[in-house]
Amino acid sequence: MSLDPDIAALLEMVQAGTESGARIPFPKLTAAQARTDFDASSPLLDVDPPPLAHERDLSLPTRDGVTIPARLYAPLAPDAESPMPVLLYMHGGGFVVGGLDSHQPLCRGLAADSSAAVLSIGYRLAPEHKFPIAFEDAVDALAWIGRTGRSVGLDTRRIAVGGDSAGGTLAAALAIEAKANGSLPRPVLQVLAYPGLSSHQATASYSRYGSGYLLERETVDWFFRQYLRAEADRDDWRFAPLAAVDLTGLPPALIVLAEYDPLVDEGHEYAARLSSAGVAVDLRIYPGMIHEFLRMGNVVADALRARAVIGEALAHAFRSEALRA
Repeated sequence: MSLDPDIAALLEMVQAGTESGARIPFPKLTAAQARTDFDASSPLLDVDPPPLAHERDLSLPTRDGVTIPARLYAPLAPDAESPMPVLLYMHGGGFVVGGLDSHQPLCRGLAADSSAAVLSIGYRLAPEHKFPIAFEDAVDALAWIGRTGRSVGLDTRRIAVGGDSAGGTLAAALAIEAKANGSLPRPVLQVLAYPGLSSHQATASYSRYGSGYLLERETVDWFFRQYLRAEADRDDWRFAPLAAVDLTGLPPALIVLAEYDPLVDEGHEYAARLSSAGVAVDLRIYPGMIHEFLRMGNVVADALRARAVIGEALAHAFRSEALRA
């Protein structure tokens, strides 16, 4: 399919802004400047649903003795007597930008569409916090749900993990870690929206869409330089889940991909690897879309349609787990 007309118009605006100097690409900014730019542009792209009945800011402990911010969204006030299933959500942004506010509309929408709670975490960002800090923060957040979630009305048996872009990387790695780490709850579903799964930009989709489709090859390189400590980190499955040897026994996966995304080929490859390992995979490819489209409710209707698909998949996984209990 050809590029969606509204997406094409957005890309023309982005290109015009770059050529005029009104928009400066991330690789020419400091991390702090990139965060400011990302946060400023986020409200322009997305539709923010009305606040839910229950929204609460939390602080979660980490293994380092510091806390990270988190935000709990729920369509109803959860309580210990009737705990709600929960999606642990990791935001995108290349491990460098993004946070609770930039992904608030998306998380509100997912909570409303799934009739479940969403716990969005503000994992620590690079370059101040290098690999594997973001991954460890995600692991510690999952452990916190298993250990403490009931006290804030969360069902510690019905947990999903999910994220977009770099957050999808974290969700995929977290699902692998939860299988091996007996102290962690086992997720019932992993939701991976256009995740980064490899550190090697050698796919056909990188050649085809690595320039001019919002997520630029140079930007990905810049993200990697900010986050990774050394070249050896590139082949660590906690950063590149396609490097994991054994994918058997993982939770079912909903993988949401965009046709015009440099990451789309590695998403296809991961879906095939999971399926070959006996993992149930629901692969959804959105024609005409680009990276980040889930957060573009002001631009394309497919953003809201894809969110509804994710919400339905979460609701189904949580219902199925309740029946098995």
